[in-house]
Amino acid sequence: MIKLKNSEQVEGIRRSCMLLSELLEKLRPMVQPGVSLLELDKAAYDFIIKHRAVPAFLDYDGFPATLCLSVNETVIHGIPSKRRLVEGDIIGVDCGIDLGGYFSDAAVTWAAGKVSPEADLLMKVTRECLDRAIAAVVPGARVHDISRAVFSHATAHKFGVVRSYCGHGVGLEPHEDPQIPNYVSAGPNPRLLPGMVIAIEPMINAGRPEVR
Repeated sequence: MIKLKNSEQVEGIRRSCMLLSELLEKLRPMVQPGVSLLELDKAAYDFIIKHRAVPAFLDYDGFPATLCLSVNETVIHGIPSKRRLVEGDIIGVDCGIDLGGYFSDAAVTWAAGKVSPEADLLMKVTRECLDRAIAAVVPGARVHDISRAVFSHATAHKFGVVRSYCGHGVGLEPHEDPQIPNYVSAGPNPRLLPGMVIAIEPMINAGRPEVR
């Protein structure tokens, strides 16, 4: 069931999102060759606790960390480890925060040093997919308008669109309805209404769309 939020709830979610944005700004300079994934995770945990919030992903369905850190061919849900980034890696940094019962969720992909032209283009096109998807979010539009915006732009650049995972509603729980696929599926296609809060998560591969 889709949960429409009132103005007070939207403001609480906004504060959680702003704190998460501040965290990502803090982490960005740390993403350099030589940093370990555990160092990034600890920095995120310490920041969230310092601000009297709770890491939303930690212990969620058994996940053992604050951040999902997905390097190179790992699409999603990578577990932080002692692995150190090397020149040319790209890393997906995904985090959620529970601030007073209001949840935020955001992911970014960053480069460690200089990356290949293909990796650079992948990040550029994925960001453009997100921008196009956000532009499609207007009252009265439908979920598949978001899906179409992502899919059409990614495939125009010969990239694969992951179908096994998708965006989702968020705010009062870490994951809520509706699902926001990155392709036009045969599934539900609800209308976008005032009070809906969603996490749009383009997942784009340089190659085939399948994951394993």
